[in-house]
Amino acid sequence: MIPRYSRAEMVNIWSPETKFRIWFDIEAHACDAQADLGVIPRENAQAVWKAKDVEFDVARIDEIEAVTKHDVIAFLTHLAEIVGETEARFVHQGMTSSDVLDTTFNVQLVRAADILLADMDGLLAALKRRAYEHKMTVRIGRSHGIHAEPTTMGLTFARFYAEMERNKRRLEIARDEIATGAISGAVGTFANIDPAVEAHVCDKLGLAPEPISTQVIPRDRHAAFFAALGVVASSIENVATEIRHMQRTEVLEAEEFFSAGQKGSSAMPHKRNPVLTENLTGLARLVRMAVVPAMENVALWHERDISHSSVERNIGPDATITLDFALARLTSVIDKLVVYPDNMLANMNKFRGLVMSQRVLLALTQAGVSREDSYKLVQRNAMKVWEEGKDFKTELLADTDVLAALNPDEIEEKFDLGYHTKHVDTIFERVFGEKPPA
Repeated sequence: MIPRYSRAEMVNIWSPETKFRIWFDIEAHACDAQADLGVIPRENAQAVWKAKDVEFDVARIDEIEAVTKHDVIAFLTHLAEIVGETEARFVHQGMTSSDVLDTTFNVQLVRAADILLADMDGLLAALKRRAYEHKMTVRIGRSHGIHAEPTTMGLTFARFYAEMERNKRRLEIARDEIATGAISGAVGTFANIDPAVEAHVCDKLGLAPEPISTQVIPRDRHAAFFAALGVVASSIENVATEIRHMQRTEVLEAEEFFSAGQKGSSAMPHKRNPVLTENLTGLARLVRMAVVPAMENVALWHERDISHSSVERNIGPDATITLDFALARLTSVIDKLVVYPDNMLANMNKFRGLVMSQRVLLALTQAGVSREDSYKLVQRNAMKVWEEGKDFKTELLADTDVLAALNPDEIEEKFDLGYHTKHVDTIFERVFGEKPPA
């Protein structure tokens, strides 16, 4: 990814230096296990560790690869230059390139997942804080973009919290599923390397041995991993879209923080645009772009081919770096989001009580009026609000058919906002698992 949408910690996971360091760890630990089994001399295994604190020369490896046209061989050649040709002659004993490449890729994905999980913890904390802050801040709920019934801003934040908490669980599962390694040799039969070597290397790297590999680790694991990233990205877009709607001039129930000196437009000095959440919408598309190629990587020829390789060299860094940046950006947006409760009330009252129509409908049915007739009575008064700018409650109080079923006090009671917030504590307890204070 370009630096504009990157954060250093995640970028470092995908650097050549980090990759080669993991390659070295795999080869060195494998040598130790081979020495334990008596397959190679102990002194040769120990000699490999001379490169433990050496900074591998990326340019030199690239130079060798330009000739060999093989990245793992280029690395092994450079390693031999460091530890000595004789000392390094047992490195990679019985192994194949995929043992190194696939195990390394999974180590990188696990490390990336750990950063993403920490990012999600930060986002969840921000959503929870804002949910409690605006627990009873009443705003209008919308369906199809049209006023529906009252809800609260706290419930909006709580809804996003619950969604992100589910996403965190999905990512935890994906992390566990991708945390496997394979040191099983050509076509995965262990013909030239003992399974104990795989067990030792995986233990040192914090992975579980892949139960059955071919010459590669099965790509259904990776498909599930990137699918999980795609769902997280879609949820980021879900939150971003809500904020973008709230920031529209005609709505203005909330807006991104606008800092001193910030400019919204090169042409129109008055502009305050939702640029961060629009950016998040775009970044979510980039993360989801990795999902289908990851799915298509599952089907490989026989015991292996490398049709997956070029895909993963791109989507591994790009998807994780982008998602890391997006989660951090969304956390900042939520933390600093400016909320306008007065505008929320003004918007809810824009159509003069119309949002209480269901309560009146239910009251009429409970008073003995058929549902069909009740609907007609309520709708004909509601249409006067839409079309003539009337006040809904005033129209109901002047409708003799409505008054035949409900007295004025009963009609008045149907416009109590508190009716719509009476179960907020229950919902919060479900989401956050915390009982409200007495």
